[in-house]
Amino acid sequence: MRIAIDTSPFYGGHTNRGIGGYTKNLVKALETYESRHTYYLFHHREQIPRQTDVIHYPYFDPFFLTLPICSPKPTVVTVHDLIPIVYPAHFPKGLRGSIKWEIQKYSLKRKQRIITDSECSKRDIEKCIGVGKDDIDVIYLAPSLQKNILSKKFELIKKQYGIKNTYVLYVGDVNWNKNIPGLLKAFSSCIKDYPSFIQLVLVGKAFLDQSLIQTREIMAMISELGIAKQVIKTGYVDDEILVSLYIHAQALIQPSLYEGFGLPVLEAMSLGCPVVCSSSSSLSEIAGPSIMVDPNDYHSIADGMKRILLFTMDERNTLIQRGHTWMHTFSWQRTAKATLRSYEKVLGN
Repeated sequence: MRIAIDTSPFYGGHTNRGIGGYTKNLVKALETYESRHTYYLFHHREQIPRQTDVIHYPYFDPFFLTLPICSPKPTVVTVHDLIPIVYPAHFPKGLRGSIKWEIQKYSLKRKQRIITDSECSKRDIEKCIGVGKDDIDVIYLAPSLQKNILSKKFELIKKQYGIKNTYVLYVGDVNWNKNIPGLLKAFSSCIKDYPSFIQLVLVGKAFLDQSLIQTREIMAMISELGIAKQVIKTGYVDDEILVSLYIHAQALIQPSLYEGFGLPVLEAMSLGCPVVCSSSSSLSEIAGPSIMVDPNDYHSIADGMKRILLFTMDERNTLIQRGHTWMHTFSWQRTAKATLRSYEKVLGN
């Protein structure tokens, strides 16, 4: 097959992680494990070769015109989630966004096949777009961080960010669905019962962006709860630092109210970091041996934190080993092979 893949995410705001990370890892895996096929990479539609058999758009945004209305070849689209459509009260579209959503929805319904990251997102696509379930393939993602990329000494990282010996970790954005207020309330409750000094490390560029109303509200809540001395905001960190933070954390806390996938959960487990995870949406599919909590109840999140902090070494090691075993379910080789099957279905093979 001759497959054209849109690499526009390489050049946007998701270059290294998120959509850009997915696209880069997918292209690398396809070229590595399915090298008998030919891949054309484009970021302008006029770059698509005429001899292409299948076109893949790995990025769909309901409020931006990321898809062509008409396509010259059979087309596959990856829709990671439809959270802004499922929860419109928290993601107001406005007039322009509403118009673009109708155009995007029309364009998506004309495409031959949809890939999505979870059964949860598949149900959302069926409901919100009106696409039949037989035209949607669920293909799980996989982590790409590796221990062997670690080169920066953790003592230097601790000094750089003011990290002490014991901390729990959050990696992600500040959008409503991430449930940062619930995380902060849970942390504030947890530290009242935990005998030692503990910190919460928040990783993500949005935590330092004061232009975002969510960030300002988070900073105000940290102050109101009196936990400012125990909360560290790193902003964006490179992969080397992120690997170190995962490896040395007591746990990753994933408190989301809703996710299309939740890659930090798998990143943490792959690096031997235990996970306290929300039981909502797609997270219940991928979290495996995590400590599951109710994201709508901060007491439940706090109890999950306390439980993992009070683990014996044997209990902790058992959970880590179960995480390593669970990770055999996820690999970029599997993702690439399943994606190729989606291409074949489009061509009737």
